[in-house]
Amino acid sequence: MAERHDRTALLRALDGAVRGEVESDATARALNTMDASNYRRVPLAVVAPRDADDVAAALAVCRAHGVPVVPRGGGTSIAGQATGTGVVLDLTRHLRRITALDAESRTAVVQPGVVLDELRAAAAPHGLTFGPDPSTHSRCTLGGMIGNNSCGAHSVAWGTTADNIHALTVASYGGDTLRLGRGRWDGAPAGLRELAGGHLALLRTGFPELPRRISGYALDALLPERGPDLARAFCGSEGTLGVVTEATVRLVEMPRARALAVLGYADESAAAEAAPGLLPYRPLTVEGMAADLVREPAGLPRGGAWLLVETGGGTPAEARAHAERILRAADAVDGAVVTDPAGQRTLWRIREDAAGTATRTADGSEAWPGWEDCAVPPARLGPYLRDFRRLLAEYGLRGTPYGHFGEGCIHVRIDFDLLSTDGVARFRRFSEELATLVVAHGGSLSGEHGDGQARAELLPRMYGDELVALFGEFKDIWDPDGGMNPGILARPARLDENLRFEVLPRRPVDVVFGYPHDGGDFSAAVRRCVGVAKCRTAQAPDTGVMCPSFRVTGEEAHSTRGRARLLHEMLAGEIVTDGWRSEEVRDALDLCLSCKGCRSDCPVGVDMATYKAEFLHHHYRRRRRPASHYTLGRLPQWLRLAAPFAGVLNALAGISPLATLAKRLAGIAPERTLPVLARKTFTRWVRARRRGKRPLLPDSRTVTLWPDTFTDHFSPEVGRAAVRVLEAAGRTAVHPGRGVCCGLTYVSTGQLDRARRVMRRTLDRMGASLGDPLVVLEPSCAATLRTDLPELLPDDPRAARLAASVRTLAQYLEEYAPDWQPPRLDRPAVGQTHCHQHAVLGDAAERRLRDRAGLTGELSGGCCGLAGNFGFERGHWEVSAACAEERLLPSVRGAAPGTEILADGFSCRTQLEQLGGVRARHLAEALAEGLDEADARPYGD
Repeated sequence: MAERHDRTALLRALDGAVRGEVESDATARALNTMDASNYRRVPLAVVAPRDADDVAAALAVCRAHGVPVVPRGGGTSIAGQATGTGVVLDLTRHLRRITALDAESRTAVVQPGVVLDELRAAAAPHGLTFGPDPSTHSRCTLGGMIGNNSCGAHSVAWGTTADNIHALTVASYGGDTLRLGRGRWDGAPAGLRELAGGHLALLRTGFPELPRRISGYALDALLPERGPDLARAFCGSEGTLGVVTEATVRLVEMPRARALAVLGYADESAAAEAAPGLLPYRPLTVEGMAADLVREPAGLPRGGAWLLVETGGGTPAEARAHAERILRAADAVDGAVVTDPAGQRTLWRIREDAAGTATRTADGSEAWPGWEDCAVPPARLGPYLRDFRRLLAEYGLRGTPYGHFGEGCIHVRIDFDLLSTDGVARFRRFSEELATLVVAHGGSLSGEHGDGQARAELLPRMYGDELVALFGEFKDIWDPDGGMNPGILARPARLDENLRFEVLPRRPVDVVFGYPHDGGDFSAAVRRCVGVAKCRTAQAPDTGVMCPSFRVTGEEAHSTRGRARLLHEMLAGEIVTDGWRSEEVRDALDLCLSCKGCRSDCPVGVDMATYKAEFLHHHYRRRRRPASHYTLGRLPQWLRLAAPFAGVLNALAGISPLATLAKRLAGIAPERTLPVLARKTFTRWVRARRRGKRPLLPDSRTVTLWPDTFTDHFSPEVGRAAVRVLEAAGRTAVHPGRGVCCGLTYVSTGQLDRARRVMRRTLDRMGASLGDPLVVLEPSCAATLRTDLPELLPDDPRAARLAASVRTLAQYLEEYAPDWQPPRLDRPAVGQTHCHQHAVLGDAAERRLRDRAGLTGELSGGCCGLAGNFGFERGHWEVSAACAEERLLPSVRGAAPGTEILADGFSCRTQLEQLGGVRARHLAEALAEGLDEADARPYGD
């Protein structure tokens, strides 16, 4: 459409007409420039309508001003259809109600912003579910699924979204409210019936018959022998026809039990050719993946490729028997039946995370969508994959196919060079040849996620010019003004336009961290975020951490993806124009807890804690910092000065007016209680204990115990307990000397020059013990030494040696004292696995040690919300407390009397004490107490 808008007048009119939020600031626009595709378009504004009337009001204003509109759900579309240059309608903020759920008729009525997993959770108590389940089920919306005609792994059993829609209510750009259903023309826009009636022969012959034909408009749903089905014809229209404001969806019976037949084959072609032969056994799904997608075997049977074939039944035995029949019938190299739910989740997690993990090849280079989900008839999948691999080789490209083998639909990310002119030209040539190849095999350019900008230009190769021209007429009947998502599907933009990489700097940005996994390039690190938005999961798995601030606020700016988008736009300089001085980026990062959860939970390893530290370093360079950076950020140096006066300072902190003044000056939240300083630090206790004794000579039974700031000055009892445990295991703990520090607080506040000075001094003072096993009791300090140290000092080989030597107490005992038997504690345990331990160190050794000690139960995942300096800083109290209330505090409140409360992190213990009134202990303390009870010998002072 010809855009004739005046931005100021548009915004004023929207403010007057819409009751929901109207946002046109740099942050709102930057957050919506991209989806999960290769494309980027800059909107004028973002509107979050409160209801259907608000949607209609926003459309009326945009029509009056000649401004295009893009409906947007979770923003996980991978072909560019959720981006636009006009007004973006954010349907996730308010339009997320399930207005009805009828178990008897197996239907539900939902608004477009309902997240799929929310609908599935509401239907589950009735034994029902919504069948289509894309891998983004924890954050994609029903409106987005309707727009893209999403499918997911279980379409073998339950079909696509279009197969599961009864009726739709649609607001048109022209001002009409349309109610679309099946078997009648009522609700159709004027001229639609005549269009279909005039082209019956073309509609009957122009569409290939295959289970995953998503490309183009579903005009064949208008044939008289098919209904007509107006709702189905609307599905997959990618926001180009109107805005869904309500949908009546079909629910299906959920199997009471499931089993998974995991079949190994020699290669992916063998797996692909075997898949159609399994369909007569009526599985729930037949998914395929090859070895080049699987970074860790994770218990898979032998083979170079695998089929995951899920079965259902009324009982576990029935589901297992079904899976075993398939296993016997399959001509596989190897196979297994998995009935354990945890084992099944592990395998499905490999498959579901593939949309992210496949964006990095095995050597770490980048791979991109664009040909993410084309589909061919299942019987043609094996030959197609062989031809596809040959085409990749001809172009010198690499990709890792995986996906819905049972329906011939393949996902793949390809290592296109989308940064150079020659690379983009090659991307275009490859796309054209691949489209021809897909069509030659009787396939569809899109088999799941729609055409968007990535493939719509190539639709004439699939459908021919006459049918594609009819697509244009179809679009014009629904949207004669051309205001709905122009440039998508009908009269599309070129597939090599609007690439999101065009705006990024061509030269590496000057940064402090080494970014070893991104070739030292900060732009490449930011490009890691492809938008699959696992960080937007409102209800994280019990073991997950990412992204605590988003789960509390629900704001895109507080998700890992949102922050990455703002950094992308900061580098682009078009919307966010102040570079490292950007207040928009600073404000979005302010609520990042630096929990490092994204480092492990994000499928592509976005490391927002590192990006935040980098940004803060540049943002405050040669500028005045927040007070908390000078106090909490330099905590180690202040605590060393304060240690001789601990008693006096504790007494002064107990005087309320003085404490209030101190917190105000230090930038500390007034709601916080100042921690009590230890009267005798851990290092002082160690020196006193060794006084008069001969120096210890290093040998295989000595181990260096790291005196982290928190253990030393706040929790020396943890250090003393660790010494007791190590001695019981036949080891002698030695101290690395005075003045060592990991630099954690300097890193988390972005004082990176100071952090590097501190780290270099530490390396100097470690001396001859460098490289020997180093037990670190505080998980955040261990994570800093393991990751931040070598990434801030990449040119100092000592940093890598020290990082490699870091062990938690449990890891050390398991590796160096494997025969030691811990005391039996034999009681339940609850508490918190530290977020840094989850993200960097892993907690498998801790789990095994707890099990050997008879501590039963699982610790909470997530983040406690204190997160070092974060929860103490002024302005963070509410978010900090809300994070603790998500999982940690409820788990502790629900614990039975006598339960051991465990938290290895000082922050976690402090949060529990200040918010829950509970004293948690480090695992070392619980073990040391058990040892004392066993031999009645006290430890420490």
